[in-house]
Amino acid sequence: MQYLDQINALLVEKFGDLGPLLAVGLFGVVLVLVTLPTMLKKQKDPLDRIREEAKRSGGRAKSGEAQALRQKSGTDKLDKFANFLEPQDVEELKGMKLKLLQAGYKGKSAVRTFHFMQFALGLLFLTLGLLYVLILGDDMETRDLILAIVIPGGAGYYLPKYWIERRRQERQAEIESGFPDSLDLMLVCVEAGQALDQSIIRVAAEIRAGYPALADEFEAVANEMKAGKDRITVLRDMAERAGVPDVSSFVTVLIQSTSFGTSIADALRVYASEMRDKRVMRAEEKANVLPTKLTLGTMMFCLPPLLIILIGPSIYDIYKNLNGG
Repeated sequence: MQYLDQINALLVEKFGDLGPLLAVGLFGVVLVLVTLPTMLKKQKDPLDRIREEAKRSGGRAKSGEAQALRQKSGTDKLDKFANFLEPQDVEELKGMKLKLLQAGYKGKSAVRTFHFMQFALGLLFLTLGLLYVLILGDDMETRDLILAIVIPGGAGYYLPKYWIERRRQERQAEIESGFPDSLDLMLVCVEAGQALDQSIIRVAAEIRAGYPALADEFEAVANEMKAGKDRITVLRDMAERAGVPDVSSFVTVLIQSTSFGTSIADALRVYASEMRDKRVMRAEEKANVLPTKLTLGTMMFCLPPLLIILIGPSIYDIYKNLNGG
């Protein structure tokens, strides 16, 4: 007990009244860092393996379409942490994969890397907040200490999610901007006598300099068609990966044209004209919003100096008269 009292007094002397609490928190973080590798490297229970194999065998026998939740490539360093770094729900895993695809991350380990970055950045920022409190938090209140530790950790955890969402929006905006030009070029190729597959390959090569994201989507469509995949399935996958309503509508038009046997050139001509009109409407919408945005800037930067010039001398004279000047 005497040693504990001495340690407690030393912590209070060095770090203030919250010194023992900070020491316990730091000790907890160290324990987590020490035990985490052991937990992650824990071997799987043989009974669980047997149950999984039986479940897979039963599923293949019934439907022939059952697959594991994830497939390990054997080359990714995060494979052994898959159970920890990936959602266990199939729908949640598919949704996360789709969001990363729409952001441009197509690797097999994209979901694992995303969750690993969330965990690593959250822990790093939490440690930085704790170090800040230990070094400069002598006079801070308890609430400020907790906020100084928790807020950086939360910011580090949500930083990858913000990055993915931003990349996703930028990529969708690029696809939406370049889609009318790609349709015009595809219409020229189809009317020149090229097949739809050849037109897609030519469009992907021509627009890569200006719209690389859209070129990647067209190239993926061409490669999947070359591999023998069904055209309708390929086009629907493209619409899902792009996440843009214009592309979804274009895919619907192509599927209907293919199903009913109508001319693809006529469908492309009508839809390309609609896309050009829609792009003009978007530009006009942004132009019409601009005066409203400039009004706020005008009020903030022009009105105060004007008031100072007009009213300032009168206020100064009133101030002098009231003081007997």
